[in-house]
Amino acid sequence: MFVAIRDIRFAKGRFALMGSVVALITLLVVLLSGLTAGLADESVSAVDRLPADRIAFGAAGDSAPEESFADSSVTTHQVDTWAAADGVDWAEPLGITPTRLEAPDGSTVAATVFAARPGGRLAPSGTADDGLVIGRKLADEKGLEVGDTLHLGDAELAVTRIGPDSSYSHTPVVWTSLDTWRSSAAAGRSADDAPAGTVVAVGTDGAGADAPDADAIAAIDSDAGTVSATRSDSRSAVGAFSSENGSLLMIQGFLYAISALVVGAFLTVWTIQRSGDIAILKALGGSTGYLLRDALAQALMVLLAGAGAGGLAGLGVGMLAERVVPFSLSAATTALPVAAMVALGMLGAVLSVRRITSVDPLTALGGVR
Repeated sequence: MFVAIRDIRFAKGRFALMGSVVALITLLVVLLSGLTAGLADESVSAVDRLPADRIAFGAAGDSAPEESFADSSVTTHQVDTWAAADGVDWAEPLGITPTRLEAPDGSTVAATVFAARPGGRLAPSGTADDGLVIGRKLADEKGLEVGDTLHLGDAELAVTRIGPDSSYSHTPVVWTSLDTWRSSAAAGRSADDAPAGTVVAVGTDGAGADAPDADAIAAIDSDAGTVSATRSDSRSAVGAFSSENGSLLMIQGFLYAISALVVGAFLTVWTIQRSGDIAILKALGGSTGYLLRDALAQALMVLLAGAGAGGLAGLGVGMLAERVVPFSLSAATTALPVAAMVALGMLGAVLSVRRITSVDPLTALGGVR
């Protein structure tokens, strides 16, 4: 790497500028990755943490079911059909309703009520009739303790437990029993007409090798009048999640592509400018392989320095940002973007330094004269 280091020392300004550009792009990618993960967690963390393998969606009335939490409604018959199906370990209804809670001080807060059978697979410990399990963040924000009461419509519900935070569609999730949820959902009609739940949460892990395959799942959906998806795929059924997450991922993709193009363009111009030096080295016996390895090592040094600096800056800014905005710091949002920047930058470098193989020492040195 003698030539690579010599070039960097000789053209410190140009390589510093290139490293700075890589650092800034890496900083943007790290911050955008953390923001994407943070917003996704704010939107679907409650769904991600359900102990279910699949989510089945129904529809009210004669409408055709579709994968949408907002439009879904399931009956007792549909829940029972899933629970009785071969290969299904368990199936329980889950009620989901966006609402507003009134705190003891008279203030209100937007929240989403998740309802499940107390003591069942879905409900967290502390779930009970006429009670709420709330997250720590909501409790701290409103100064709530166990035993305090919150108003859900006309119902007065006591806080039975303060548990881990989870969110749905950018609102905090609170848990209550299905009976309490149904009494609220049945407003204006008889309790018998109230839905069994919003969706059916299904577990198949306990079935092992007997777990239903795709054809069996389709048959169960047909019998129950539902459509179902895996828990991870059901994230797209949360309103606006797909468009929000897709837009941010598209921006990340553009930044990665820009990084590869910028590095490739810089090294292409640099290779053209030093064609004479390359010709001399070839005339003195330097092999094409050696010169290619030297050029790639030079690109790797610039990328490691720039991406490393940008990643560290992103880590520092992210630690401050997560205090005020939805931001997630993890290996996937810091180390992975840095590694991707280096890898894509090297791809651009490989494509750009190919020109070294075509440099003719005689032509470059004026041999045609």
